[in-house]
Amino acid sequence: MTLPRARADLRLTDLPVYAALRARTDAPPGSSWGLFGADDQLGTLNLLTLNDLRAAAGEVREGTAFSLDLPSTAISPPLAPTRHPIQHHIFQRTPFHRDEWLDRFYTQYGSQLDGLRHIGHPEHGFYNGADPSRFVPGDELLSIHHAAALPIAGRAVLLDVDRHLRAQGRPIDQHSSQAVTPRDLEDTRAAQDTAIQPGDIVLIRFGWLNWYLSEASPQVRESLRTEQAHPGLEQSHEILAWLWDHRVSLVAADNFALECWPAAPGSPFYTRAERQEGVRDPHSGIMHRALIGLLGMPIGELWNLDPLAEACAADRRWSFLLTAAPLTVVGGIGSPANAIALR
Repeated sequence: MTLPRARADLRLTDLPVYAALRARTDAPPGSSWGLFGADDQLGTLNLLTLNDLRAAAGEVREGTAFSLDLPSTAISPPLAPTRHPIQHHIFQRTPFHRDEWLDRFYTQYGSQLDGLRHIGHPEHGFYNGADPSRFVPGDELLSIHHAAALPIAGRAVLLDVDRHLRAQGRPIDQHSSQAVTPRDLEDTRAAQDTAIQPGDIVLIRFGWLNWYLSEASPQVRESLRTEQAHPGLEQSHEILAWLWDHRVSLVAADNFALECWPAAPGSPFYTRAERQEGVRDPHSGIMHRALIGLLGMPIGELWNLDPLAEACAADRRWSFLLTAAPLTVVGGIGSPANAIALR
């Protein structure tokens, strides 16, 4: 098995701005297809090579570490109707031995990383033109194990949008599909005096998990499985431009889908058939189609950012070293994040 490596020769000048991507005629408009190589398996994770790991290690100053993963029992009942909690079995061969196995293990149930197989664009296909007929167990094409082998490690920044908007007297309505705008992101970054460097991993805290775990009633949590309404990033090309033009390698958040859910009626990511003929499915209009399928940017969801955010707010330093270790499942679609922030 030959694992693909990130583009070590990558330069910022090799990459057009997002507006130029939208004008492409040699590939789907708005896509990064081919920019990292015709056979690329990593998408924007290639940008980690722009992020000097030695400099990123310098972000570890306090000597503290934060796990960004939820316990396996934290999300209950399921947030998605097609996913179920794991069934954990323990057995023993002798009185002084224990072993275990898992049934019904949905890799994107809790704190997760969406790989490049997860979502394609309905009109253009999966990232870099990958053939979805190969998306079977054991086939390496766009498999999550490539991200694991990279590995994912680099400088990261936290944008605490919830904290900033609360300070502005505009708290997010957590039991809604409220959209967070590029202006909200940029205002948060400016208020924190946080610089985003090429190749950075960006974490966005909406405050949703804190609400879900400590404020939402059992009845509300139960209703979210079928009456899905979650705040998050607005569906817009401006959001994609903000992420791409900052050269973000990976984006993750503490909410259900990174973007607001369901897609807003004005989303530009509805297909022509969805707009003109009313064709709809559960993913109609979502930005995942462009973010993962066209730009090749992996997405983290349901990351536990609250303890990290408290530490960042205490000393007003919002950058740190981050590692994420997805499962090395060949042919995998996604994975638990296994993410750690070190300050």
